[in-house]
Amino acid sequence: MAKVTAGRDQLGDFAPKFAELNDDVLFGEVWAREDKLSARDRSIVTVVSLISSGVLDSSLQFHIGNAKNHGVTAEEMAEIITHAAFYAGWPKAWAAFRMA
Repeated sequence: MAKVTAGRDQLGDFAPKFAELNDDVLFGEVWAREDKLSARDRSIVTVVSLISSGVLDSSLQFHIGNAKNHGVTAEEMAEIITHAAFYAGWPKAWAAFRMA
């Protein structure tokens, strides 16, 4: 996975510690643990978690794209969102489909 710098790019001056944790710990360490969970599977978990939490903004859009980059097909994404709709809520699924 390419090094993520979104934290530093967007919050580096305002919240440097948060930016560091985002870029170095979340994306640098947690996402690097592919021996525990593949990037593809980690992407699916993240997309479903964001939908369930109601985070239907550019974060979800980024992670849907990330899932595609890690091999999740359009058909699989449609099935993931359909399945999640019954747990997360129908309106959240509609919003996610607009991004997918």
